[in-house]
Amino acid sequence: MNLEKIKKIISLSFKWVSICILIGLFSGTASAFFLVALEWVTQIREHNNWIIWLLPVGGLIIGLGYYYFGQEVVKGNNLLLEEYENPQKTIPLKMAPLVLLGTLITHLFGGSAGREGTAVQMGGAIADQFTSLFKLDNSERKIVLILGISAGFASIFGTPLAGALFALEVLYFSKINFKSILLSFVVAYAAYFTVELWKVKHTHYSIPVVPEITFTSLLWTILVSLLYGLAAMLFSRSTHFWQNLFSKTIPFPPLRPFIGGIILALTIYFIGTTKYIGLGIPMIVHAFSTPNASYDFLIKILFTGFTLGAGFKGGEVTPLFFVGATLGSALSVVVPLPIALLAGMGFVAVFSGATHTPIACTVMGMELFGIETGIFIGMACLIAYFSSGSVGIYQAQIVKGPKYLFYQKMKRKDIEML
Repeated sequence: MNLEKIKKIISLSFKWVSICILIGLFSGTASAFFLVALEWVTQIREHNNWIIWLLPVGGLIIGLGYYYFGQEVVKGNNLLLEEYENPQKTIPLKMAPLVLLGTLITHLFGGSAGREGTAVQMGGAIADQFTSLFKLDNSERKIVLILGISAGFASIFGTPLAGALFALEVLYFSKINFKSILLSFVVAYAAYFTVELWKVKHTHYSIPVVPEITFTSLLWTILVSLLYGLAAMLFSRSTHFWQNLFSKTIPFPPLRPFIGGIILALTIYFIGTTKYIGLGIPMIVHAFSTPNASYDFLIKILFTGFTLGAGFKGGEVTPLFFVGATLGSALSVVVPLPIALLAGMGFVAVFSGATHTPIACTVMGMELFGIETGIFIGMACLIAYFSSGSVGIYQAQIVKGPKYLFYQKMKRKDIEML
């Protein structure tokens, strides 16, 4: 190797490490601010339940904001996936403040939503600004989008390994080169340590008892994992159903979250509880130790699908954690496995099925609950992945790999039978 090549490698390495560190710092800082602000607005809502009646006003503010200032970024996560698959133009930086404010308003007034969508969109928008700064071509821009998604996910959940893998897996592994894989891990850790530097804490979960691996325990794992996959399918289809219904029945977009907010506020009032709104973290933590009601996960699916379908902002992943954990917790009444293990398996398995990312979710489970849970977590994520159908929460996601081949074969068999 001559001196010129060595210089080129060093120059490229320095460039990409610099990009990773910068994206990690900016995205991590944005996520840290978001986490603190989210906790602040949640506390305001919890101590002032009357504020839920302002949900329609909050919805109207979000709707008008996106209609007049953010129509080109209203697709959210789907825009990131579309730009990766077919690069057109740099994602406007305004996506970050718009989704941040929209999500905080949603949570302040009582919508049911998550936070990963916000962090990923902020990360993607921030990362894409480096495309012009470093004069990157389309193939390099794809890497930058991966880095933004990785940084956003890793920093918001405190799971750098899962964040790096999620960004790669959600964008379909076979179209990603080795450089993308390496850099995704670098930026994930840069964003993760940035949040740690700001001393912002993440929620911790634990599975204190992991049973022996026996035929019986594995059989029960398979059975409950099928249910987790069906729950993921129901969640995805519910979100798309409400989104399609609102877009067809209410032509003027800003009115969708306004009318949706009225219905949500009235519903929350009549059911007499606020445990299904917001992130639902207390309910998730509770699920690891005390059996939930059999209908808790269904109500969360309904609330979240309606909230996001109406046009409020936020993510789907934390509600997916809620759905999986409460379903697993409810199953502990009849399934002879530890309640924390069932809740933990559901926590990541429903997420796996709804996003088509079983590898990232398996790693996330081991990061959160310990490597000793790996066999049960891995089985749950893989089975839920296959049993959740071909439609996920991200409409623009290109579904390939084993799941795609599996459903293609099923379709061909159905045609042959006819």
